[in-house]
Amino acid sequence: MIGKKLAKNAKKIDRFLLNFLNKQKKSLLVKPMIYGLISGGKKIRSTIIFDTGKLFGIKEKKLLDICAAVECIHSYSLIHDDLPCMDNDSIRRGKPSTHIKFGESTAVLAGNSLLTLAFEIISSKNLLSSNQKNEVIKLLSNCSGHTGIAGGQELDLKFENKKKNFNQILDMQRKKTGKLFNFCLQSVAIVGNKKKKEKNTLGKIGEDIGLLFQLTDDFLDVKGSRKLVGKPIKKDRKKGKSTLINLIGYKKSLRYADRLKKKVLLKLKKHGKNARDLIDTIKFIQERNF
Repeated sequence: MIGKKLAKNAKKIDRFLLNFLNKQKKSLLVKPMIYGLISGGKKIRSTIIFDTGKLFGIKEKKLLDICAAVECIHSYSLIHDDLPCMDNDSIRRGKPSTHIKFGESTAVLAGNSLLTLAFEIISSKNLLSSNQKNEVIKLLSNCSGHTGIAGGQELDLKFENKKKNFNQILDMQRKKTGKLFNFCLQSVAIVGNKKKKEKNTLGKIGEDIGLLFQLTDDFLDVKGSRKLVGKPIKKDRKKGKSTLINLIGYKKSLRYADRLKKKVLLKLKKHGKNARDLIDTIKFIQERNF
């Protein structure tokens, strides 16, 4: 059931992105951009956005631009993360990484172009008001730059082969992965014209979901299969990555993740039946390693 939902949503976003790019003037970078953006991936973040929209009765068509922007940001970050100067990964989503397929310089430029495309999509003519666009753009900037994804990746690289404590590791992972999930939930609250307190609450829930996602990725690196993950496994320990698993062990990390999931689900309880789809997606995120 959840698999069909993810596949259906991914097709919607892929179609939107291809239509958007097809309306633009062609360049040599479009092919590598599409390669890193469209091919493979469950687009879980888009499903999280749609599911959050159901909390407030927001129609999917009003959230399509935000979903597309999130996938551009996520794909740009993966293209750059895979580069030799970063994590040096040659496989992504079961196929050669973008820099392996097209070369390093092209991968950098394709990633840069996806980053800027995200903001172009949100600022284009759509169903959002000017105030909503401005707020969404500001939030996405904060979650993508040095206070979000980019800053988290820098910490991830600097933490390699160093002894970091529990809170330092969580802070790094919240920035690297959690901030974009923060955006996924908080942006929906912006579209729904919710008050500041509600926006912040949803943003924090999003960060917890993102942390749960990252923890599950770490579990998959230890006990998952290359076929399931779509990239080499057992590389975190080899690279000396700072993870909770390497700090407190697999079982304790698993228990922490379980407590985190229960905490998130408890906060969503007030939304009743409207939270059902979001809860199912959150459960799927944690259960990917089983």
